[in-house]
Amino acid sequence: MVLETPATRPANPRFSSGPCAKPPTFELSKLADAPLGRSHRAAVGKAKLKAAIEGTREVLGIPADYKIGIVPASDTGAVEMAMWNLLGARPVEMLAWESFGSGWVTDVVKQLKLDAEVKTAEYGEIVDLSTVDTDKDVVFTWNGTTSGVRVPNGDWIKADREGLTICDATSAAFAQDLPWDKLDVVTFSWQKVLGGEAAHGMLILSPRAVERLESYTPSWPLPKIFRLTKGGKLIDGVFEGATINTPSMLTVEDYLVALDWARSVGGLQGLMARADANAAAVAECVARVPWLENLAADPATQSNTSVCLKFNDARISDGAAFAKAVAKRLEAEGVALDMGAYRDAPPGLRIWCGGTVETSDVAALMPWIEWAFEAEITNLAEAV
Repeated sequence: MVLETPATRPANPRFSSGPCAKPPTFELSKLADAPLGRSHRAAVGKAKLKAAIEGTREVLGIPADYKIGIVPASDTGAVEMAMWNLLGARPVEMLAWESFGSGWVTDVVKQLKLDAEVKTAEYGEIVDLSTVDTDKDVVFTWNGTTSGVRVPNGDWIKADREGLTICDATSAAFAQDLPWDKLDVVTFSWQKVLGGEAAHGMLILSPRAVERLESYTPSWPLPKIFRLTKGGKLIDGVFEGATINTPSMLTVEDYLVALDWARSVGGLQGLMARADANAAAVAECVARVPWLENLAADPATQSNTSVCLKFNDARISDGAAFAKAVAKRLEAEGVALDMGAYRDAPPGLRIWCGGTVETSDVAALMPWIEWAFEAEITNLAEAV
């Protein structure tokens, strides 16, 4: 029997896991101060880029001796720059529990051709972190955007490690507590937790990572767009706003507006609280409804941003088709856009719960998922 149509709709149906919902106070007029048509190397452009770097440091609590750079090609560009510049000096351990982590494994093993030790886990699970050797260089994602699994803490990373920890934190930064003393390279993209516009990535380097850059030269050639050193020294300009390629000043302005909004809700602590509240609204429904499960079985590793759900009902014979039908029904009703599981992930739904999403919208969404589920189950029964 189909449930009654829910009375309340989400005010904002945007639950995409990337690009993500913009801050709830966003208006195009807020970008009016963008220095369009000006050189990014003019004083005004440099000031904006510097403000983006230092605003990132302030909101995330990044140590003063860490370098922060704005780089091309989003989080992907930042991770690739780190791997191509830093890997090869020591043995490497690659950790993967979702699509993007698997991509980094492919690049290191097949493109850089390093004899890396690879540890993987299925979607919804995480590798045994107690077995990871941080005297090797370790590459991993903090939060699996496509699997809904996150690293619970940094306790497994040795304080006196010999290797570098290279962390893709694109759906964790601004929503989860990153232990900066345990991380040597951190990357993320603007279009994730703060809902910024795409194209640019952030590359954050510890003093240990800078030391590696200045003391090690990879055996492979580096394209110009990847180069972070010149004459054996770090190109400091990259970490002061002199970007490697031309940035979009409109996108930079949008990021500055997002940082201002982040400050207005209490900075990092406020953002984490908002994401936690959103994830909790999903969890309440999962606990109540027998056919809905979190893809990440262990509560300690469940993401508070990219919450991945699966359907568990014996009446469903084709999980992928059923999940697509539910997502399509929700979109047709205008209550949830872009909420299907990632193409390589198990079939289901993926609800973005980062801080730019309002908890009231998540709470309003969940009855609609119940409604859409029952509607599709009815369709299956009638088709028999």
